[in-house]
Amino acid sequence: MTQEADLSERDDAQGRTVALSGSLSLAHLGDIPQRIDAIDGEVAQIDLKGIDHIDTIGAWIVHRFAERTQARVIGADEDATRLLEVVARNDTPLALTEPEPHPTIRVLAQIGAATKIVGHTMYGLLGFLGATVMAMGHMIAHPRSIRINALVQRLEVVGIAALPIIGLMSFLVGIVIAQQGSVQLKQFGMEVLTVNLVGRLTFRELGVLMTAIMVAGRSGSAFAAQIGTMMLNEEVDAMRTIGVQPMQALVMPRILAAVIMMPLLGFYASICAIIGGGFLCAVSLDIPPITFIQRLREVVPITDLYVGLVKAPVFGLIIGIAGCFQGLQVRGDAEEVGLRTTSAVVQAIFLVIVLDAVFAVFFTWIGWT
Repeated sequence: MTQEADLSERDDAQGRTVALSGSLSLAHLGDIPQRIDAIDGEVAQIDLKGIDHIDTIGAWIVHRFAERTQARVIGADEDATRLLEVVARNDTPLALTEPEPHPTIRVLAQIGAATKIVGHTMYGLLGFLGATVMAMGHMIAHPRSIRINALVQRLEVVGIAALPIIGLMSFLVGIVIAQQGSVQLKQFGMEVLTVNLVGRLTFRELGVLMTAIMVAGRSGSAFAAQIGTMMLNEEVDAMRTIGVQPMQALVMPRILAAVIMMPLLGFYASICAIIGGGFLCAVSLDIPPITFIQRLREVVPITDLYVGLVKAPVFGLIIGIAGCFQGLQVRGDAEEVGLRTTSAVVQAIFLVIVLDAVFAVFFTWIGWT
């Protein structure tokens, strides 16, 4: 039967000796840890001759007791000696945790870190824009370097495959604009101005802006994930090794596809939104489709269409650059792909909205209102 651990003290020629006996295992320690902690003063030896069994916990207690009192361990058998050596090798002191900073200091530190990241990202995006311009110049000077097959494939993915979702979204947005506008205008008996609201807002702003947001979430994220996975698998490095430039083979087809398809998708989205607004006007406001179209021709200037078509390729350029740039920044593991994909979408949408505000001020300044 296993004997419970016990402790005794005696004075030998070498000095004060603490003798442990019984089983120094977790199940049989009893109050030994508390009794050991209560021992004060100098201890010359720790005698383990009476130990029947010892486990890692017991060895750790003996080791800490010996360290605290600078005592010498005697009478340990082979197993106990081996456990004491293992515990001694792995007994690393715990790092002291730094005190929590003041909340104000912590908030300021987070703001500073975020500002640093934003500045670094903007610097990288500007550098990537310069590399894109140089690659574009090289393609113009050497038309044979254009990868037609890759470009056509990207055109299909960015443009044709996106038609259903963009069309449905724009149709519903047109209905919402017409419904909300008619409710407000009805208070003044001016429901007919709903046509003005739908036409001008769709062609000038929402058609292209909503399309850019959809393309950023759909294609911009795909650009970052595809290139990021290739970076993770070292395929991009392999391309450079065999003499293929990633800017020409991977980046430019995607950016060109976004630039080319954005005006077409923006115009398509505007038409779908107009159809949605016309549908609600016909159902809710009793405005026939012919009257709706005639009213559109009267109140929507051609400059509104030009505004949308001018903004669209710039938005496409921003989306393509943000997606490809973030994809090429992937390092480390698969989690980085997800983080960079999210960053690509957020940056693209943010930059699109900022540029849309800049365009609004610019077109107002030149008289396209």
